[in-house]
Amino acid sequence: MMKKSIKRLVAASVAAMAIFAAGCGSKTTPTTAPTTAPSATIAMSASLKKIKDSGKLVLGTSADYPPFEFHASVDGKDTIVGFDIEVAKEIAKDLGVTLEIKDLKFDGLLAALDQGSVDIVIAGLSPTEERAKSVDFSIQYYSAEQAVVVRGADKGTLTTLESLKGKTIAAQKGTIQEDAAKAVEGATVLSLGKISDLILALKSNRADAAIIEVPVAESNVKENTDLVISSIVIKNEGEGKVAAVKKGSADLVVEVNKTLERILADGTFEKFVLEATQLSEK
Repeated sequence: MMKKSIKRLVAASVAAMAIFAAGCGSKTTPTTAPTTAPSATIAMSASLKKIKDSGKLVLGTSADYPPFEFHASVDGKDTIVGFDIEVAKEIAKDLGVTLEIKDLKFDGLLAALDQGSVDIVIAGLSPTEERAKSVDFSIQYYSAEQAVVVRGADKGTLTTLESLKGKTIAAQKGTIQEDAAKAVEGATVLSLGKISDLILALKSNRADAAIIEVPVAESNVKENTDLVISSIVIKNEGEGKVAAVKKGSADLVVEVNKTLERILADGTFEKFVLEATQLSEK
């Protein structure tokens, strides 16, 4: 029997395939680049040329977000793993280059992309109109819901959005979860850099609740038995997860989309999700 979290993640991957089939029609999701190859007369973008010339794809991620990306001991060595990492490996393989991973704070990822210190960002990133001003997005490959994590002692009292009025809500800086926290009427938002910071804020009573994506919340609650996922429902706007590349890199987007389409269609992505979830629960 599959665990509840794995079932939910498989359902999410199926939803991602449906998003791909139906197209990105959400009002908050910018239109992605077409997946057909650019005209041969168009010069290769600087981003793709850099990758080809260097022989490597530099991935920017924030490895504190299991099962998307996280640190784990593999053969006795600290290794960054997760299904986003496996996606990046597939993109690098299809481009014929090696993968280099840079572990950064989430709120610094897009700046690193703009400055050219990374070639692509894959980090549980949701597409927004604001982000679309500075980056190009791939198709959506994953969709997840939000959870509200509270201390076990508060499970019976913090049950609705209204019950959070006057409370402090922790959220990761620069995320859609931070936006959701700011939308809670009468609440104070504590914006922090890492998921581990949110968990510590809850455990040390600096925050009363934390908004975290469901699979990440489940992973952290499993490791912290004094915390629980509350019954509070956060409206899900349907944003999926995307890869981001530097603005003006339409040809790189095409290549990334080819890989995403392949692994969504042949079941490879679903396998990545299951394996990453199992690893994060060890």
